Amino acid sequence: MESLRTDRLLLRGWQDADLDVLAAINADPEVMRYILDGRVRDREESAEGLRRMRREWDEHGFGLYAVEVRETGELIGWAGLAVPAFLPEVMPAVEIGWRLSRAAWGHGYATEAAAAALRFGFDEAGLDRVISIRHVDNQRSARVMAKLGLVHEFDTVVPGAGQPVAVHARTKQSAG
Repeated sequence: MESLRTDRLLLRGWQDADLDVLAAINADPEVMRYILDGRVRDREESAEGLRRMRREWDEHGFGLYAVEVRETGELIGWAGLAVPAFLPEVMPAVEIGWRLSRAAWGHGYATEAAAAALRFGFDEAGLDRVISIRHVDNQRSARVMAKLGLVHEFDTVVPGAGQPVAVHARTKQSAG
């Protein structure tokens, strides 16, 4: 996996040392508020998530990057591409997503990181279409999606979780 650089961020592969920060992000109720059932994740669930993020790169040739602030080297979360198997009605699909620590909110990092991952998806991974899925009440993510050029397609409910979500999409052609 190649790292991606933006003006302020480094998107890189995951390291074992990242678990503490990832677990802290996943343990924050406000960060997790709109993720599936809204519950926080414990350290073991975060460790499994870290293992899964590494595997997905091997399986798909794309995945979720660890996101660092270049100036400080601080890990602030993740952004990248994943297969949204939790929502069968959109499959086959690739989703652009992000999760950042609350301290990193409001600085434009989600948009900056996701834009770099989106370019990778279209230019390097050969994707023609990317979706993004958000809880219908998550207006922060809706704003990021709009900045990325994703357009709302429809609303639905995640099976099992009962979460109402909005599905947005963008094609490579619209990336123009």
